[in-house]
Amino acid sequence: MPKISVIVPVYKAENLLRTCVDSALAQTYTDIEVILVDDGSPDSSGRICDEYAAADPRVRVIHQENAGVSAARNAGIGIARGDYLLFLDSDDYLDRDACKKLVGAFKISGADVVGCGNWNVGPDGSRVSVPFFLPAGTYDKKDIMDKIVRPMLRDRTSGNALNGFIWHYLFSREVVTSNGISFSGAYLEDELFLIEYLCCSNRLISIQENLYSYYNNPASATKRYMKNFEEVFMDFFAAKSRLVSKFDIQGISGWENSTLWAGILIAVGNEYAPGNEASVLGKMKNIKTLCEKEPFKTAIASGKPEGAGKRKQIVIDLVSSKSYWLLTLLYLIKNSGR
Repeated sequence: MPKISVIVPVYKAENLLRTCVDSALAQTYTDIEVILVDDGSPDSSGRICDEYAAADPRVRVIHQENAGVSAARNAGIGIARGDYLLFLDSDDYLDRDACKKLVGAFKISGADVVGCGNWNVGPDGSRVSVPFFLPAGTYDKKDIMDKIVRPMLRDRTSGNALNGFIWHYLFSREVVTSNGISFSGAYLEDELFLIEYLCCSNRLISIQENLYSYYNNPASATKRYMKNFEEVFMDFFAAKSRLVSKFDIQGISGWENSTLWAGILIAVGNEYAPGNEASVLGKMKNIKTLCEKEPFKTAIASGKPEGAGKRKQIVIDLVSSKSYWLLTLLYLIKNSGR
């Protein structure tokens, strides 16, 4: 039985998939399985997955109709045999010693989760170091809640907002299955998974090494226009609210308004993302309509969030003053070079 199950959701990944899978199979820690979940990909990704499975017995493939990244990861969890779960996106790749160092920390410390840093890789091959946000060491339940969970819930618009990227971590399959943790939704599903997992954890180990390379893919779904953003965001907000209630998380006063303000900022960026065929006036109207609708209206009326970065603060100020024309003009200028 493998010790680590590397789960890779695959969709329209034919150009980068081989680099991703090769990095998993080239691990110095060989006691692994690589689960490739072809999520109804219309390109040659499914065939590439089958080629790897035919060439290496450590590779297992699931082919399913397109159901989204949450369903793909859940399918991978459903057949995983490893003691540990590592989630790898199909356009990213691992350091050769990633599994060895992550599982080593697990074994030595008796942790429930291990976190590491990453490299942000640009389309031009540039690499920027992103250390894990906690210094190397061991963190108990109180630390996990105070240093990760509460900030992740409460501080969504600050310049140092924590992101819920699951590829920063190696997870215990036992914690996942015994607590019935799964992915859900089409937006920030990794953040919801991470919050729930950490609420079920008692010890975290931080490794201050960059073991994961995140490719800043210009074709990523997160950079494309989402037509039903408001509906998807409200589903995410409701799921987040259920987690707060389920685990009775205290000390996060104002988290709702903070999260809603973050949603407004993302909604504004989404309105001007490539693929939105609405007119300039139509885009401005959509932003205005969203901001005048509950619960966003109440969040705006509660006051402007503090600690945002310069660009975010400009958008916050313009939304607060209902300067939608100027906001639209700034985004038109910003996007003119695309």
